[in-house]
Amino acid sequence: MPVIASQFHPPFLLRNGHLQTILPALLPQRHHHVREHERLELDDGDFLDLYWLRSNHRRLAILSHGLEGNADALYIRSMSAALKADHWDVLSWDFRGCGAETNRLVRSYHSGESNDLRLVINHAAKNYEEVVLIGFSLGGNITLKYLGEAPPHPAVKSAAAISAPVDLASCAKVLDKLGSNRLYLHRFLRTLIAKIELKARRFPGKLDTTNIRAIRSFQEFDDRYTAPLHGFNDAEDYWAKASSRPHLHKINVPTLLLNARNDPFLSEESFPHEIAEAHEWLSLEAPSSGGHVGFLDGLGSDHNWAERRVIQYLR
Repeated sequence: MPVIASQFHPPFLLRNGHLQTILPALLPQRHHHVREHERLELDDGDFLDLYWLRSNHRRLAILSHGLEGNADALYIRSMSAALKADHWDVLSWDFRGCGAETNRLVRSYHSGESNDLRLVINHAAKNYEEVVLIGFSLGGNITLKYLGEAPPHPAVKSAAAISAPVDLASCAKVLDKLGSNRLYLHRFLRTLIAKIELKARRFPGKLDTTNIRAIRSFQEFDDRYTAPLHGFNDAEDYWAKASSRPHLHKINVPTLLLNARNDPFLSEESFPHEIAEAHEWLSLEAPSSGGHVGFLDGLGSDHNWAERRVIQYLR
């Protein structure tokens, strides 16, 4: 598949990457479909919350959210509405610890937790002839890792990853070190730290929260909590093993990676041109603008450009 020359050209006033990233969260929520909730109980004693939009179609889209998001995120709701209008059933889900109710175990989710996605797919796909996977940001990395690390479920026919940090180490360092990204870093760390504090109260003696609020980087947080809680040696080991980039060459279904060049969360390593150029199934589209899960081409449309582009790709 060639690297795709993108047709996304937003108005001049919407070309800034930070504006594209922040503005969507400030716009009114237009999509309020009533979804059916299902709790998927897991063999390890934990659970995953699933949210369905079903219209008895034979095609299912499974949506995976980003870091500290959930199935109620604006981009999930909006993409769900666009897919529903295009005659898809839609399943979105909360990663462990990301829903209204915290998960039951000390561990939660992490950036490479593809096995939970595998459990969701295996549970949902049995009633559908065609399944597509769509992941946003961290959910995009998980989706790509799932596709490449082992043969996917036979019902999975295609996929799209939007604003996906396929190289976690370099992306974490972009957020840790660039002063212009401090707002995003602070927002993520605030909620991640609050979850660790909650877990420490629920599981006395399991987590050391001494000086936890002095943490100022993903490196510190992942070294201290994410890595040991999920079986990694340290942050660098976690980032290396959880990244999807080493698995991209093994993807064997049509897959679109849509990353904007001015995404403030992404490093150069998240634009794998050389892999896509030699790949039979992976297409890379890297418009000059779009921010992080932004891709606004105006303020009056019900759906942003990325939603229309993904549906066009799936067709």
